[in-house]
Amino acid sequence: MPSAEELRERIEQALPGAAVHVEDTTGGGDHFRAEVISDRFEGLSRIQQHKLIYDVFGNEVGAAIHALSIKTQTPGDGR
Repeated sequence: MPSAEELRERIEQALPGAAVHVEDTTGGGDHFRAEVISDRFEGLSRIQQHKLIYDVFGNEVGAAIHALSIKTQTPGDGR
């Protein structure tokens, strides 16, 4: 099973310069929450932003990664 650290590293590799925080929400290694701030999200809809993250993990979401909650924003969003 992947760790929160592994997920964080993979997102950072896919989106260089992103600020990434990943939490294992249940402690079981299969439910995660990821918060990602990246300028790569500029001009993209929320769905497109989330798709960028889901694409990092491909078929693992729904399998080894049972659940992945995502919050995305650009550096200027200030949410």
